[in-house]
Amino acid sequence: MNASRTHHEPVSSTSVTAILKRIIAENGREHVRGYIFAIICLATVALTTAFTAWIMESVVNEAFANKRADLVWLICGSILGAFVLRGFAGYGQAVTLSYIGNNIVARYQRRLFSHLMTLSLGYFTESRSAHLAAQISQNINGIRDVLNLTVTSTARDLLSLVALIGVMIFKDPMLTLIVFVAAPPLLYALRYISKRLRSATKESIIFNSHVLGAMQETVQGIAIVKAFTMENALESKIGTTIDAAEKRSNRIARLSERTSPITETFAGVAISSVLAYAAFRSIYGNMLPGAFFSFVTALLMAYEPAKRLAKLQVQMERAVVNARMIYEILDMQPHQREKPGATDLVVSEARIEFRGVSFAYGNNEAVLKGIDFVAEGGKTTALVGPSGAGKSTVITLIPRFYDPSAGGILIDGQNIADVTKSSLRKHIAYVSQQPYLFEGTIRDNIRYGRPEATDAEIEEAARLAYAHDFIKAQPLGYDTPVGENGVTLSGGQRQRLSIARALVRNAPILLLDEATSALDTESEAAVQKALDKAMTGRTVVVIAHRLSTIMKANKIIVMQAGTIAEEGTHDSLAQRQDGIYARLNQLQPKAAADDFI
Repeated sequence: MNASRTHHEPVSSTSVTAILKRIIAENGREHVRGYIFAIICLATVALTTAFTAWIMESVVNEAFANKRADLVWLICGSILGAFVLRGFAGYGQAVTLSYIGNNIVARYQRRLFSHLMTLSLGYFTESRSAHLAAQISQNINGIRDVLNLTVTSTARDLLSLVALIGVMIFKDPMLTLIVFVAAPPLLYALRYISKRLRSATKESIIFNSHVLGAMQETVQGIAIVKAFTMENALESKIGTTIDAAEKRSNRIARLSERTSPITETFAGVAISSVLAYAAFRSIYGNMLPGAFFSFVTALLMAYEPAKRLAKLQVQMERAVVNARMIYEILDMQPHQREKPGATDLVVSEARIEFRGVSFAYGNNEAVLKGIDFVAEGGKTTALVGPSGAGKSTVITLIPRFYDPSAGGILIDGQNIADVTKSSLRKHIAYVSQQPYLFEGTIRDNIRYGRPEATDAEIEEAARLAYAHDFIKAQPLGYDTPVGENGVTLSGGQRQRLSIARALVRNAPILLLDEATSALDTESEAAVQKALDKAMTGRTVVVIAHRLSTIMKANKIIVMQAGTIAEEGTHDSLAQRQDGIYARLNQLQPKAAADDFI
């Protein structure tokens, strides 16, 4: 299911100014005091820089030309004071902006994670998780960089440049005019470069995220890579992507660094012209060199802030491209929005009813076609059928991972589309066919089922899932780290921990999507006993890999091609001649049956 955008203008088409206004609106008030302090520090840096250029005239004229020894100590002391003040001001602004920048990154990381949790499962099935994670990690600093570039460029570089130009004009207006003759061509050239850099930066970010995503996926699936000797194939595939990313990065480097020869040429023309004019004036006009030295000092000091400002648009374009891609994610609206006035689900019998439910993934062919059935409260309903019949889709619709395209699903007579998702899922425990464990300890992973569960309840759930014994055998027992996705545990152990996580939730509805498929025969028998006990008094909807695990189900629903082909108990269905379930039951002892179900 595709996530839709807001009614606002698409982020990808917004200007640098629009992005800057949005970032300031979202972060300015939060850090206004810090930015004011940083601006004061930056202004101090700018003014002390201009003061250093200003006093050069006194240094040259009074100390060297007029030989005023009484003024030397005053002049030197003032220069020392200016440098010390500039050093502390530079430290203050750097630390303050770092603190603010780090806080902004942290806030957007929290905001992104919180927003991603509101998006539908469809968004994540259409987005590669490794690619998404890499893109976020690369782009999130763009928000911070936009603000920091704006503050430092305005308060330090622009103010320094203005102050130094003021010194230059005051000392010699004619020399200042010579310097600025070459400015318009420089600005035009830099604007042209920044436009070309915008598209190159976005392409580079996308290719780099593909590279990082591919590497992450390869590391996660390294056992399969080695088992099928995929190393060379993957090296070739990733190498092609790396080459493309390298070419984009090289293009960005060429475009970004073109500002250097342009600004250096401008500086060379300006300084050589100034020196020539000043030299002839000094030779033929007998003027004191103090004003000229002061002017040249201001000109040389103005070069660095002017150079940074010349690169500003280029740097800002790169930062804004990153920020845009973050906002593209943040502006995604959840496809499954809560209805206005949605109420909390109230569960009594936990009776689940499907009424004419149809569903399709995106624009694909319908997976479910007019499904009607009832899972009675406190009883077990099993779903069986060939692969692709729609069994797992039925399971995912109950907790509203997706919404049906037609029909409705009711729990105790309440349409789940009219209740809040949090209250719905609070009453559901879910065990998927792919057990997933999160970073942390074994105890942490079980406790995710119910955060307020006590240690005693966690251990009791583990006992019910027949996981307690192997947990106690671990080096640190329940406090043993599980590794990335439980890599230190066997498949059966991971599945039993996921079952324990579902049991500790103590929910009235239990969904089991082939929950014992990863277990060996001995573990399956043990867990099946635990599940039999856990199913008592709960509404259970279960997909079974082996028919032997659902023979005691109160109702068995046989699905085929997205419809319900048969419905009944094990005994009634097994006795039907030419029935799908009867045929599966006859095939069950054979190995081929597991491939068919």
